[in-house]
Amino acid sequence: MHFNSFKILAVLALYGAAAYPTAPSAPYGRHYFYVGGKYIQVASGNTTSQYRVGQIYVEKLTPSIVTKQHPIIFIAGSAQTGTNFLHTPDGREGWAHYFLSQGYVVYLSDQPERGRSPWLPGHGEMVAIATTAIENFFTATQDFNLWPQASLHTQWPGSGRVGDPVFDAFYATQVQLQNDNLIAEATNAAAYTALVDYLNQPVYLLTHSQAGPFGWRVGDARPNLVKKIVALEPGGPPFEGVFPFFGPHPYGITDLAVEYDPPAGPNGSYLSTIVRPAPPGTKLTDCILQADPPKQLVNLAKVSVLVVTSESSYHAPYDYCTVDYLKQAGVATDFFDLPIIGIRGNGHMMFMEKNNLEIAERILAWMEE
Repeated sequence: MHFNSFKILAVLALYGAAAYPTAPSAPYGRHYFYVGGKYIQVASGNTTSQYRVGQIYVEKLTPSIVTKQHPIIFIAGSAQTGTNFLHTPDGREGWAHYFLSQGYVVYLSDQPERGRSPWLPGHGEMVAIATTAIENFFTATQDFNLWPQASLHTQWPGSGRVGDPVFDAFYATQVQLQNDNLIAEATNAAAYTALVDYLNQPVYLLTHSQAGPFGWRVGDARPNLVKKIVALEPGGPPFEGVFPFFGPHPYGITDLAVEYDPPAGPNGSYLSTIVRPAPPGTKLTDCILQADPPKQLVNLAKVSVLVVTSESSYHAPYDYCTVDYLKQAGVATDFFDLPIIGIRGNGHMMFMEKNNLEIAERILAWMEE
């Protein structure tokens, strides 16, 4: 189905900015489709029924004049949908429209079993994220100081607490998510690989948080079709889950297999590791890296990677470990540690915060290098 729209964004953004008028946007075309998934047979008593599972809802946004050759696929993190990239919760321009304004075709999507991508009851378990976790880790970290950098958070619009209209608009967008990390990674990797195959042209992947490992899996599966990956605070650090949203990663940066040379073995059992202490006098964590000689991520090494980390996020202590792990495994990886490049006060939801377009401009410059 296809829509040519000048004001449709105001409708689309009702989830993301319910309490605020949305910023005006340039004309663009909108088209949606579903991709991926498979049919399965499910027995119930004496009856066997057929269902489709694992497909994703994808929304294609096309600027009135396309000036850039390669489209961008956005993959949202835990409890988010594609709507979260349209506008900020206080109604300002989101990253989807920023990149549209720069001439890019943009693909927004909902992860399998989330939002507009259907979930078959009985396939894993759905959970939701409580308001306290959102406040503690995303929107009001400065009030809780759960990690050394948390107090530096200044860029969220509003107090970040329940009852603040910006928080309430944001929390209204939060949806259920698959509680089984292995199911989530397997279905997401399959669905987004299917999307890349469907488009059949080199693309940029822009992943956030939980979706970081999914991007690594797609880059590993289709290095010829993934031009670059921008990973906003990707799930990590290597091999472990420091905070409660993620478990351990037996393949270093993923839960499920990626291609190493020499092979990583079943469940990553051939990966030999060491602990490298954090630099003295810093607020960083120790890193688990590979022991020498490190196995190489031979497919992902064909893809250029940018990791972006904010000043106050719970990722600030350890994302440098993910960067060093990727480099050690042969992946050309750049690191935007935002305070180091002069962008201060951001948290995990940097793409929604007051200076979101300043960050987008830096990412755009890297993409176009």
